[in-house]
Amino acid sequence: MRELSWELFYAYGILLFGLAAQWTAVRSYGGSMSCGFPAIYNFGDSNSDTGGISAAFTEIPPPNGESFFGHPAGRACDGRLIIDFIGKLSHDRSSFACSEHLCFRLHVSVFCFVLLAAANLKLPYLGAYLDSVGTNFRHGANFATGGSSIRPPGYSPFPLGVQISQFIQFKARTTALYNQLSLNRRIPLAIANLPRPAEFSRALYTFDIGQNDIAHGFQHTTEEQVRAAIPDMIGQLSLAIHTLYKEGARFFWVHNTGPIGCLPYTVIYDKLKPGNLDKNGCVKPQNEMAMEFNRQLQDKINQLRTQLPFAKFTYVDVYSAKYALISSSKTLGFVDAGNFCCGSFEGYHINCGKKAIVNGTVYGNPCNHPSRHISWDGIHYSQAANMWVAERILHGSFSDPPVPIQGACHH
Repeated sequence: MRELSWELFYAYGILLFGLAAQWTAVRSYGGSMSCGFPAIYNFGDSNSDTGGISAAFTEIPPPNGESFFGHPAGRACDGRLIIDFIGKLSHDRSSFACSEHLCFRLHVSVFCFVLLAAANLKLPYLGAYLDSVGTNFRHGANFATGGSSIRPPGYSPFPLGVQISQFIQFKARTTALYNQLSLNRRIPLAIANLPRPAEFSRALYTFDIGQNDIAHGFQHTTEEQVRAAIPDMIGQLSLAIHTLYKEGARFFWVHNTGPIGCLPYTVIYDKLKPGNLDKNGCVKPQNEMAMEFNRQLQDKINQLRTQLPFAKFTYVDVYSAKYALISSSKTLGFVDAGNFCCGSFEGYHINCGKKAIVNGTVYGNPCNHPSRHISWDGIHYSQAANMWVAERILHGSFSDPPVPIQGACHH
């Protein structure tokens, strides 16, 4: 009983400390707890694709989606992505590190719920723009598609420029629909699942793209050519932001690119080169290129703050968050970061969701415990890893400026 009392007392102390920190943060960015973003518009690749590429081409097969949705949900993951945690309040007690480190064993979980509720925007899961069946765009749309890059060519026919064009058309048609309704109220127009035109300028615009530009470059050109192409990558991303700004966008949440050299897929094909791996088993040239991309991206964001005076930018260091996870994988209860759960790249190459029997060996069976893996399929992160990263970046710990996502309109 005394032990439980001490735990409760300790939890209360942490709660009060957290609330005090929240209040300090609130006062520092203008006195409002939340920006109240009415919608999210996301642009990116498979790291944030919630169904675009699956709707456009072949459906992503099971066991993708099994850990949360119980069926394929258009995501290259066993469950949710970081973008899902940005917009949607998780009611799962296992979500985020708080439930493990603060909630102890029982009663205190309600306080974790209170603290975690402030870590996201409480919006529904973001529907893919390309998914035409049953999608609700009332609180935003997701233009990200698997394989997309900033510059064409790449792995996907939907590079960033196409995604921006899709958004412009989406916004124009939505606005025209509302204008038509205001002129003739007898027209039976279904608008319940569409955003309100006035809300486009109050929405949050998120980016998570660039990884495929680097990966495609390493596969099809030289390291020197990849490095020389980075300024154009950043320039085209900047052009996309300028275009959105002209369309009325004001609030931007921009992820840098992750440690591509730590993806098991990358390690498998590059580990034999002498001196190619760092202390965590990651391929150094790819990570160094990602860091150079991120350095130039951050410089560009700083320039955009001057060029677009009415915009608010948050630069999010996803690279550092993901590398911290990989560096401490075993300490945090994960298996070796080089292992992955679904598919195979060694012995026989088979993508997640498919199976093959070669000389009596079955390839493609998923692992029994996806939550113990950082990598789901050798390229994409597991739901458990996405949770871990989301908990850190949404609070502002890896952001410039260091504000939580619900305060991204104030700084």
